[in-house]
Amino acid sequence: MKLNFKFISKVLGAIVICESVGLLSIPFTLTAIPTWYAGLHKASLNPPAWVFGPVWTTLYFLMGIALFLVWNKKNQGRLAVTKLLGIQMFVLQLVLNFFWSVIFFGWQQPFFALWEMGVLWMTILACMLIFARISKAAGYILIPYLLWVTFAGYLNYSVWVMNR
Repeated sequence: MKLNFKFISKVLGAIVICESVGLLSIPFTLTAIPTWYAGLHKASLNPPAWVFGPVWTTLYFLMGIALFLVWNKKNQGRLAVTKLLGIQMFVLQLVLNFFWSVIFFGWQQPFFALWEMGVLWMTILACMLIFARISKAAGYILIPYLLWVTFAGYLNYSVWVMNR
């Protein structure tokens, strides 16, 4: 069996793009967690801090797979336009994902982070729906991400309400 380097590079490239967003947000989160974040009142359902790293790493991996499934589809007719829109929406949600960490942890603004997360949530949903038109699997793979961001929204809301 011959290795298809183009295929492998696309898969790895898509995963690296997504995982990089998580890596780029580390400076904002790591400095705020032991100081500002540690002193906040949090919801009773707030998981221990060690849970977030593995969850986000897994979610970024799944996002990368979803991106690859769409990116790897052949451009044919209307699919080319849908694919371009899907990838643009995907990039937008990645940018919003990154900036949530900046707003919440870097700027320590839970209220504005909550608003930004609402936009992120809608963008993820739109991305899922567009991706599902191209690859059902790509749309389904993003469901855990949407569910986690929904839960994170609850946590963000709780921090804002409990610490005003």
